[in-house]
Parts: sequence; C-alpha cells; structure tokens
Amino acid sequence: MTSQFLWVIFPYLCIAVFVVGHIFRYRHDQFGWTAKSSEFIEKKQLMIGSLLFHIGIFPVILGHVGGLGIPKEWTRAMGVSDHMYHMGAVWGGGFFGVVTLVGMIILTSRRFTNSNVRHLSSASDLIVNSFLLLIVILGVYSSLITNTMTPGFDYRSTISIWFRSLLIFQPQAEFMASVPIAFKLHILTGFLIFAMWPFTRLVHVWSVPLNYVGRSYILYRKDKRN
Repeated sequence: MTSQFLWVIFPYLCIAVFVVGHIFRYRHDQFGWTAKSSEFIEKKQLMIGSLLFHIGIFPVILGHVGGLGIPKEWTRAMGVSDHMYHMGAVWGGGFFGVVTLVGMIILTSRRFTNSNVRHLSSASDLIVNSFLLLIVILGVYSSLITNTMTPGFDYRSTISIWFRSLLIFQPQAEFMASVPIAFKLHILTGFLIFAMWPFTRLVHVWSVPLNYVGRSYILYRKDKRN
C-alpha cells in the first residue's frame, strides 16, 4: 500500500495540483504572476548565482528528459554502449549538477543571510529555495556517490521504466522497489516541488516575453520646445 501511494498516487496527485493550480492562479492572480526581483537590493551574488544555476540546470533537465524518456534499446541502436552512456550520465550530469548546486548555494545563502533580501522574501520564497537546494543536493549525491557506490544499479532499468509507465497510465510501482534511497528522495522531492510550483514565484518561468520579438520599435522624438 505504501509503495502504491508513493509511486502511483503521489506522482499523479502532484501533477494534478501542478496543472489545476496553474489554471486557477492564472485566472485569479495574474497580477501576482511575477518573479518579484530583488536585484535592486543586491546584484553581485544574484548575478553569479543565477548565471551558474541557469548554466547548469538546462543540461540537467535535458539529461533527465533523455535518461527517463529514451529507452536503453534506442541508444544501443544508435551505437551508444551502456558503459559509454553511463559514464556520460554520471560525469557529464554530475559536472552540470555541481554547477547548478554552486549556483543554488549562492542564491539560497543570499536569500537567508542578506537581511534586506530576506525581509523582501515571503515564507514560500524561503521554502522554495530550501527545497530546490535539497533537490539539487540529492541529485548530485545520487549521480556521483550512489551511482559509484552501487555499481549493479541501473536507473534506466528501474526508474526510467517506472516513469514511462506513469506517462502511459499503466503505473508499475514494482520497478521502484530496488531503487536506492537517495534516488527515491530525489524523485519524491522533485514531484513535491511540482505541486508547490503554482503557488510560488516559480510561475515566472512560464512568462517568457515572446511578444518582444515581433514588437514594433518605440520611437522617441525630441521635444522641440526645449
């Protein structure tokens, strides 16, 4: 029963809250759909931390999508051996994970230790920062430590199959039984942050100003009276 809740009910519940929560917030709180930038209070740490975080997080996301969504049979068919894939995932993913971690440490430290930034932060801001830091720590630990200390474990034969089974609505919780605890905690906290997403400043991720690309230039004319 516990296994079914953790690896079937809980993920679907988090996804449902993620979708419904975004719809609700967009319809009822569009003016609160903002990142609430604190750049005017402190800029140096924000710039360094944000740069490192974003440099690391995009390859990490792509790695997760590829590792979870692409079966090992496909990579083998493309000539990528399991060992080659494993080394790339561990060391490539580990490198970008560490970059992301350093960025998150800087951003989280800034939010908690800078009195002005902390005064501007809401409780949800502090919780989200802490959770994101925890998720990244667990991810880096799983990639660099757990993968090394558990040579017989292959997440593409366990976690990936379980994840794809969720996507086709035929969940197979049994594949998570032998997964190391670090990976399990990384997954559960990851789903939890998705459930929290609509109710925090994380919604600003979807506010990409695409309309600026095709927007007409703004013309400024000098006032001839001056």
